Amino acid sequence: MATNWGTQIVEFKGGLVSNLSPLQQGINAIGSAIILQNFEPSLSGGYKKIAGYEKFSDTEVTGTGDIQCVCVTNEVDSNVVIVVRDGVYYQGNGGSWTSKATASNNSFDKARFTKYNFNGTPRIAFVDGTNYPAYYDSAADTVTFLSSSTENDQVQGAEHVAFFKNALFFAKGSDLFFTAPFADTDLVVANGAGQINVGSDVTGLIVFREQLIVFSTDRITRVVGSTIADYALQPITENIGCIEVDTIQEVGGDIIFMGPDGLRTLSATDRFGDFGLQVASKPIKDSFDTFKANSTTFSTLVIRNKAQYRVFGYTSANRASISKGILSTKFVDQGGSGLQFAELKGFKVKVCDSQLTGTDELIVFGNDDGYVYQMEVGTNLDSSNIEAIYQSPFMPFQDPQVRKTFYKFVLYLDPDGLVSLNARLIFDQEDPNTIQPASFNITGTGTGVFTYGSPSAVFNTATFGGQLDKIYSNNVIGSAKNVSIRIEDTSTNPLFTLDTAVFEYSTNDRQ
Repeated sequence: MATNWGTQIVEFKGGLVSNLSPLQQGINAIGSAIILQNFEPSLSGGYKKIAGYEKFSDTEVTGTGDIQCVCVTNEVDSNVVIVVRDGVYYQGNGGSWTSKATASNNSFDKARFTKYNFNGTPRIAFVDGTNYPAYYDSAADTVTFLSSSTENDQVQGAEHVAFFKNALFFAKGSDLFFTAPFADTDLVVANGAGQINVGSDVTGLIVFREQLIVFSTDRITRVVGSTIADYALQPITENIGCIEVDTIQEVGGDIIFMGPDGLRTLSATDRFGDFGLQVASKPIKDSFDTFKANSTTFSTLVIRNKAQYRVFGYTSANRASISKGILSTKFVDQGGSGLQFAELKGFKVKVCDSQLTGTDELIVFGNDDGYVYQMEVGTNLDSSNIEAIYQSPFMPFQDPQVRKTFYKFVLYLDPDGLVSLNARLIFDQEDPNTIQPASFNITGTGTGVFTYGSPSAVFNTATFGGQLDKIYSNNVIGSAKNVSIRIEDTSTNPLFTLDTAVFEYSTNDRQ
């Protein structure tokens, strides 16, 4: 009987896919994932284990109940964060929290904000759906509330705010109220302020390429123009809208938001004034529907240096260890087809924000325990292990009806330090009639290489910065028609990237 030897290369790319059967996916998308938890599709290639988070400040924010807002200020080279709890606005930069102002009514769920600078002073405007807007002034280092007046009473209880054409736009119900130019507290019509009714309740505002995009649950419109003299409301679509507030973000030149059928992108096209609307989350429809159904509210942020959008589902009763999110990395300039997805676990996030502070990006979030956390730091989740899991689809390697005998599995990694993984191969969709191979541990750092801070790293004897092991070869015994790779890391070890896997196998004659 003739035997044909072969080598199959599996590049780890494509992200999470859940709208195909595992075998169809294994034929059409080798290297994608049926499980991709706490790994991120990386712009540098492969799947990288995510970074963790830790407390931004060891001091709990005074008060009870949920954190209602976290906001990284837009001051250059600053790590100042504004946080709201029990209606009190606090300021801090990693130490204690300083009270700045107190809302007259603290019974609101979230405060939202917009950052701007039209006179050389970074400022932030906050709205919470109940009180008058609040303003943070970086020069005066104060938070103040808009005072009551006939004009100002219109924006009491505003739910959304955006800075557009040197004016603030407040959304309340179906109305947009805008201030006079270069005057963020002036709502007097005679000075250039005004009002626009958009026809349905506003669920979000975002500025996009010289226009203000206005989202409702069932439509998307835009405001164009520069002042009250030429502001105009124009439709983008009357058939789709944003159903969940706090999911609207701009990522790499596109707007991402949650529509009734999943995550959508709003993209500019080559035609002037035209837009493209795509359902970006089609590849993970099943996973996303489950995520959405199990969440009460949502929050989102952008990690700019990774071209990454993260949406977090929040349910107060859930522990942090089981709280989930979805991340997507943008690999193309425009459109939803270039997004690759993964799932997050262990992130209990109710409110969050990110901001470039000089060349670094500060990413913070809060929930119901009273602390503010910093994301994208360390290799643990506030001292808990990161549970990272990758599983490939079931790959038939050309012919799903021919049995293969497997001899070797080689895993290529790009590690930052110590590696200790558990890997196994799963044959024939875990058919009970197929003998499954034993799992194997993938452990190593490199000859003479020590991790800084390790108890075994003795000064003047340890070698730091040596060559790390990147190739892990494992012998395999078994045969099957298709195979899946499962890799798990539940540790606080340094981060690593899954690069490529290689199989050596033989095929026998068709029987």
